Amino acid sequence: MNKLTGRAAMRSPGAPSHRRETERRFWEQIATGITSEKAAEAVGVSQAVGTRWFRHNGGMPLSMLNPISGRYLSFAEREEIGLLSCQGVGVREIARRIGRSASTVSRELTRNAATRCGRLEYRASVAQWKAELVARRPKPSKLLTDPRLHDYVQERLEGKVRDTNGCDISRPRPAPFIGRNKPHRGDRKWVTGWSPEQISNRLKIDFPDDQSMRISHEAIYQALYIQGRGALKRELVSCLRTGRALRVPRARAQAKAWAHVSEDVMISNRPAEADDRAVPGHWEGDLIIGLNRSAIGTLVERSSRFTMLVHLPREEGYGLIPRTKNGPALAGYGAVTMANALKNTVTDMPTLLWQSLTWDRGKELSDHARFTVESGVKVFFADPHSPWQRGTNENTNGLLRQYFPKGTDLSRWNAREIQAVANALNSRPRKTLGWKTPAEVLDEYLKFV
Repeated sequence: MNKLTGRAAMRSPGAPSHRRETERRFWEQIATGITSEKAAEAVGVSQAVGTRWFRHNGGMPLSMLNPISGRYLSFAEREEIGLLSCQGVGVREIARRIGRSASTVSRELTRNAATRCGRLEYRASVAQWKAELVARRPKPSKLLTDPRLHDYVQERLEGKVRDTNGCDISRPRPAPFIGRNKPHRGDRKWVTGWSPEQISNRLKIDFPDDQSMRISHEAIYQALYIQGRGALKRELVSCLRTGRALRVPRARAQAKAWAHVSEDVMISNRPAEADDRAVPGHWEGDLIIGLNRSAIGTLVERSSRFTMLVHLPREEGYGLIPRTKNGPALAGYGAVTMANALKNTVTDMPTLLWQSLTWDRGKELSDHARFTVESGVKVFFADPHSPWQRGTNENTNGLLRQYFPKGTDLSRWNAREIQAVANALNSRPRKTLGWKTPAEVLDEYLKFV
């Protein structure tokens, strides 16, 4: 076979690999901002394969977005060569049909033919695998070839925290790194905390005359995120400020996070009477979040400061059905569940007391259109990063933390107990109401009407 093909024995390809064209189209889909699962579905591979591609490359396509040069045979051309060869078409005729030179086709039929059966048989999948294998030209990383530079970078990425006397400080024990994204609600390792950009620019100051001690911050990021580089330990991603184990594509980071908020439901379109608090009936709402994805809905009337709490129990199957990505919202405040709970709360009070509801931009109220149709209450959303536009609700949430502290499980309270807390707030005199209680102010308004 060495005499026939001109190549030494090659390892077995195993199962046919995915074509580079398919992987390239996958990264083009990722560049539009969609998830790896949807990108895999768009190019016709399984979601597991798409997730593996994304994680193996650390979210960085590198050269995968560059098209293959026309001087190389594509997989489609190799399929055409294989089909015409099986039909007995000559080399020169095959070359004329695919627009290549005869020497290219002759060399392809010989060098990339399958040899497992003891003779040369051309198969497009095996030929593509052989071409990709011999085309690899991995350039060694600078961090691999220069131990001094490697030690400098790794020491400042990780490092040790020391006191003024130079003694090491005992650090908390972080969660073990399992190759996924940053762990939540866990201790992080105390490190020196230099960013790759700081390291790259500090090298010019520490080694002004040594040009070998130079590296870009992008090369450091690639050494951290891409598994195939192997220059730096993958565990060092936890030493970065974000602790992120995968790079987020730019289009995904810039994607619109509040697609459910349109221009006609912005707070600027809220009735003017809601701003001066003269007429009751305009409410502000939000969630207070506890441990294990537990929550309680809070509703505050702007004029009287009357508070209503929305009980959000767990959905059936919570804790029993394994959590799945983009699966059903079983925690109790999914979009449909939240809209239904608010609709049930609205029906407990007179219609004239429900004119509008101002919410923050949380996706729990993304089903606001249906809620408005079924309840008649117009929903408006505050501007991004503007909690002061719902100051009454924010202040009330602070009062509620006296009863429901942060870091506690809120699902243990039933509707009766939550209602008792609301009654306690509504019976508390307020300075802004002339030391009247919210319940008294609202009662006086209803009697007047």
